[in-house]
Amino acid sequence: MGIRKLKPTSPGQRHKIIGAFDKITASVPEKSLVVGRKKSGGRNNTGKMTMRYIGGGHKQKYRFIDFKRTRDGIPATVKSIEYDPNRSSRIALLYYADGVKSYIVAPDGLEVGQTVLSGAEAAPEIGNSLPLSAIPVGTVIHNIELRPGQGAKFARSAGTFAQLVAREDKYVVLRMPSGETRRILAACKATVGSVGNSDHALERSGKAGRSRWLGRRPHNRGVVMNPVDHPMGGGEGRASGGHPRSRKGLYAKGLKTRRPKKHSSKYIIERRNEK
Repeated sequence: MGIRKLKPTSPGQRHKIIGAFDKITASVPEKSLVVGRKKSGGRNNTGKMTMRYIGGGHKQKYRFIDFKRTRDGIPATVKSIEYDPNRSSRIALLYYADGVKSYIVAPDGLEVGQTVLSGAEAAPEIGNSLPLSAIPVGTVIHNIELRPGQGAKFARSAGTFAQLVAREDKYVVLRMPSGETRRILAACKATVGSVGNSDHALERSGKAGRSRWLGRRPHNRGVVMNPVDHPMGGGEGRASGGHPRSRKGLYAKGLKTRRPKKHSSKYIIERRNEK
């Protein structure tokens, strides 16, 4: 999966870098695995706008992704690699031997026609889903469960991966994509390999209109508002606005917001960005 840098035939094309679709093999999704997706425009059930800067965007269909991989021992063949507008990674359509179809997040290196398997007996190969207890130390993994049977929660976006670095009794130690090192129950499942479409991080939209296609409306800064609208607003001329903070007054750029007594803190061995 590469990227395309467009020629500067217009101001919008000049700095545009977009992903190449050369690895995508199907343009129409599997009809039984999609559903229409209704957009809220940032409004709640009473019609009040509760999230600003959201609205518009291209119509999208939601693809049902199998994050649990519970069909253990049943081989599945990769039928196609497809685009998914709801996530940065590509998705793969699987045809199981018993006739069931499902989508999974496509790992890097997965090819059409390849066979994947889930369960403790599966080999630790790309695309196979195994309990962490059956994965060798040092393996690169993605789609990691936080609790057994819950479904994948970690390392799901394009190019991300974690690494299994050690075992401790009924836990394994993982180095997460953020750099955090933490324990997770060995009974949790994960998929071998890293998430594909790693060049997604190199993309540049090139123009504001591409943000509007994604449903993002213009976002104005706090320093250009009046004092009644934002703590950083007001002042004569171009005032800097004082210490960075949110509209509600919460300090930004460095304030730790994690709860000190959070239950999962005991599983974290090393926090991310620790000096």
